[in-house]
Amino acid sequence: MQIQVNTDKNIEGREEIVAQVEATVASSLGRFSKRITRVEIHLSDENGDKNGQTDKRCMMEARLEGRQPTAVTCEAATIAQAVAGAADKMKHCLKSTVGRLQEHR
Repeated sequence: MQIQVNTDKNIEGREEIVAQVEATVASSLGRFSKRITRVEIHLSDENGDKNGQTDKRCMMEARLEGRQPTAVTCEAATIAQAVAGAADKMKHCLKSTVGRLQEHR
C-alpha cells in the first residue's frame, strides 16, 4: 500500500505531519493493505491564517485493486483529528465494499 500525502501552503511542519498521517493511515487501513494499491491524502487549512473551529480538512482517497477510487472527507479543529476522522470513515467504507465483494464470490 503506497501512501501519498499532499498539503496546501497553509500547513506547516510538513515532514512531521506526513509521518503522523502515514502512521495513522497504516494502522487504520492496515487490514486492507493487500487490496489497496494507493491512498492519497490531501490536507488543507480552509481559513489560512484565521482560526476556526473546523477549518482543517482531510480528503482521503483509497484505490482498491480493480475498483474505482473511494473518497471521504473530514473537517476538524486539528489536522490530527481530521486525519483520524477520515481514516475512520475510510475504514468503514472499505469494510463495506470488501464485504460486498466477498459475498459475490
